[in-house]
Amino acid sequence: MYSLIRLNTLASCVLLCLAFLPRAQAAPDIVPAPDGCYPSFTTAEGCQALKNLTGGTANTALGWRALYSAADASYNVGVGAGALVLDTTDGDINTAVGTAALLLNTAGSRNTAVGGAAMVYNDGDTGGMGSFNGAFGAFALNANEDGFSNNAQGDSALFANVHGAQNVAIGDLALEVNDSTGHGDANNNTAVGASALINNVDGSENTAVGAGVGPNLDNGFNNTYIGNFVGSKAGTGNEDGTIRIGDLSNGNGAGSLACYIGGIWNNLQPVGGSVVVVTLDLDTDELGYDNSFGSAPAVPHRGTPQPRVRPQPGDRQAMLNDKVEKLQATVVEQQATVAQQQKQIETLTTQLREQAAQIQKVSAQVELIKPAPRVVENR
Repeated sequence: MYSLIRLNTLASCVLLCLAFLPRAQAAPDIVPAPDGCYPSFTTAEGCQALKNLTGGTANTALGWRALYSAADASYNVGVGAGALVLDTTDGDINTAVGTAALLLNTAGSRNTAVGGAAMVYNDGDTGGMGSFNGAFGAFALNANEDGFSNNAQGDSALFANVHGAQNVAIGDLALEVNDSTGHGDANNNTAVGASALINNVDGSENTAVGAGVGPNLDNGFNNTYIGNFVGSKAGTGNEDGTIRIGDLSNGNGAGSLACYIGGIWNNLQPVGGSVVVVTLDLDTDELGYDNSFGSAPAVPHRGTPQPRVRPQPGDRQAMLNDKVEKLQATVVEQQATVAQQQKQIETLTTQLREQAAQIQKVSAQVELIKPAPRVVENR
């Protein structure tokens, strides 16, 4: 219920945001009227689509005010009302498909958002730069501002993520509230399955595969859960460095009836080793370890992922200029080829006309030298 309330509230906010944008006139004020084809490999269809474009290259905007603010931005695709409406000079190589997709993105680059309101807050008021993200599904990565290298597939997957980085969420509501505090600690999580790791807030380095898996983890570190609803049993809370595979924590307490793992029983042990022995606490289903070590090994902690280095503006502009020059050179070369072919056609046409005139002249001379017909007299 909480998730539905948030979705409805945010959807209303997005619609209000669109409503308060300056309204387009009854007819576009672009001169000449849009026909879909513009210079620099640009395509625009829709009221004021690409209205403020000044020098960008290879942009495609389809829909009301799609890519409205793109000044010198390049290689962007906005399909849907308000898609990439605020994207400006630095926001390059973005793809937004769906109403309000990447709505507030201004400088984030290399993002792909497919679905209504997908990544709507990316690169918002904080001045951050969310890049290298992929969102597929309504409200996927909805609140992302400067989190990078995230991939969300499914309705509201990574919905509340603000600064978290390098997370993968596949399935409806997977990692829904990840990094909802905005602390930026929830990184490197992988959740596959509907509602997988749905309540994780600041936990990191977790891997969960299965529907409803790991609902009791909200701040755990370096855990691996495999199996539907594993970790959902009452009393199973936050933990670190724990592996659960189809165990008794799946909610109904049944767990798996049998476990088969290849490559163990028939493998020789290292020199000086012993037979693999696994201990098990039947009350908690926890695997044991060799007490000769004195204690369980310490769990390492990793630092926050560092953003990928973005090309400098000068490098990007030089690259764009080089590509434009090559395309222009190709066009000029093709035009020269066409002109040469046209000239050859004209030359051949002239030669044919001259040959026809010569043929007519020779025919006339032949007529003049023909002997007069002789009349045979009958006697």
